[in-house]
Amino acid sequence: MNLEDNLGDIIRKGRKASQVPEEAAAAAAGLSVAELSELEKTGSSSKRPNLAALAAKIGLDGKKLQDIANGWTPSEKNLSQWTELRVVTTNQNDMAVNAYVVWDEVSRDAAVFDTGWDAQPLIDLIESNKLALKHIFLTHTHEDHIAGLEALRAKYPKAHFHTSAKSAPPQHRNRTNDFIHLGSLRITNRDTPGHAEDGVIYTIGNWPEDAPHVAIIGDTIFAGSLANGFISWETLKKNVKEQILTLPNETLLCPGHGPLTSIAEEKAHNPFLS
Repeated sequence: MNLEDNLGDIIRKGRKASQVPEEAAAAAAGLSVAELSELEKTGSSSKRPNLAALAAKIGLDGKKLQDIANGWTPSEKNLSQWTELRVVTTNQNDMAVNAYVVWDEVSRDAAVFDTGWDAQPLIDLIESNKLALKHIFLTHTHEDHIAGLEALRAKYPKAHFHTSAKSAPPQHRNRTNDFIHLGSLRITNRDTPGHAEDGVIYTIGNWPEDAPHVAIIGDTIFAGSLANGFISWETLKKNVKEQILTLPNETLLCPGHGPLTSIAEEKAHNPFLS
């Protein structure tokens, strides 16, 4: 699977996060403003940029940025370690978004994390595997992550709903240090606002055969990149550092967009993580 963000997306986000004007970034890269704009829009440029100097100017790691330019992608993940984890990707208006289904192998109790654009593939998976949906967890309430929520809740009205949205009724709001058992699995939450005011990630542990933890990270980091800091770039980066990078290196990261990755791979290759 291709990365969610190409080289130009990463440069644009780095420049915006560091509040560097186009003119200064272009000068560092040895490009004209028009050439930098072309690079940010398409991921390529008719003139070879000085990526090391550009990265230093906009607060990115130069070697890791060059890795992205050279075509780095995370290793393809073998989900046989987590046999009760499924990725469900839906598309609308050229935007693909990931939702996730997790269940306990003995009880068949299940949880859904975000809904994507359409609930039907989630419903089909739940029904075909004879699962009992007990929980619906949201990483944030942007439309692409909750478009199927109404249909999913209508189909499974007894499933408990979890969100960090301040507008949600108290019984549905995540609480710090809460943990929820899904059969033998244990689910905890960590607040990660920055992309969205109600941003939160969920970690899942106690997998069979001692498989590594799984983190459902929504729009925080993507493989090789960072989500948009719509609320605050600084807050987003702080929460990534404190709430995500403190997880064990072998943790499987399940983002809202793009391929699965791991803590170790992101530490080694994500230009935003210096």
